[in-house]
Amino acid sequence: MTETIDRIAQDLVSEHRNGTKFHRVAAINNLTDAYRVQDAYIAATIGDNAVAGYKIGLTSLRMQNMCGIDQPVRGTVFSGRVFTTGAHVRLRDYHHLGFEFEICVRLGRDLVPDGKPFTPESAGAAVDAVAAAIELVDDRHADYSVLHCDTLVADNSWNAGIVLGAFTPPPSRLGEVEGIAYLDGVEFSRGRGADVLGHPFVPLAWLANHLVASGRSLRKGDVVMTGSIVTTRFPSGPFTYRFDVSRIGSVEVSGS
Repeated sequence: MTETIDRIAQDLVSEHRNGTKFHRVAAINNLTDAYRVQDAYIAATIGDNAVAGYKIGLTSLRMQNMCGIDQPVRGTVFSGRVFTTGAHVRLRDYHHLGFEFEICVRLGRDLVPDGKPFTPESAGAAVDAVAAAIELVDDRHADYSVLHCDTLVADNSWNAGIVLGAFTPPPSRLGEVEGIAYLDGVEFSRGRGADVLGHPFVPLAWLANHLVASGRSLRKGDVVMTGSIVTTRFPSGPFTYRFDVSRIGSVEVSGS
């Protein structure tokens, strides 16, 4: 199976290079193999970058039901794809670029496993700062009516980078903060921290346990995107998105 995993990963590299539309990879039949392909794909593409942290996707029950799974999914964020607020991106550098509006958390210490599962409380206790954030996703023109979750995971859960606002100590009642998203200064949607499985620390705890199961762990300095609280937007022309999160701050990205 190792040869198959490596071959699929190299096929993904070629598809991204050639602009191939996202499609189901029939040889991937479970999440275990999907993450093995993801790891191989990351190894083949990370180059001189380092792992800056992770993104968590499918953090709503609606999206999980659509994909036929009962848990979130993870992707890896490369250090060279971490941008600060005010970043400008070019649509032509991506196949089909979308933006997701999230709360990012930063680990202030290692999450060392002690034989017990991490809880939202124990995982959250390691968070030293949070930021308003926007994730760049490249779905390669996927057909969502036949979306194959295992292939999405293999494709690094579509992460193409993140844009971060200033980090600040996490406010109390993080689940109650409100995020408002704007396009060219006009509000188009809003959500709350609780929109990601009840609280941003819930998917964080899931990620911590998920990594431990594969022999890894979250480390001091890792940034974690906890899931979108606003519907993904796919611009077709020049844009400026801003995302304001109460008691946390703002983040902005523009492009053309």
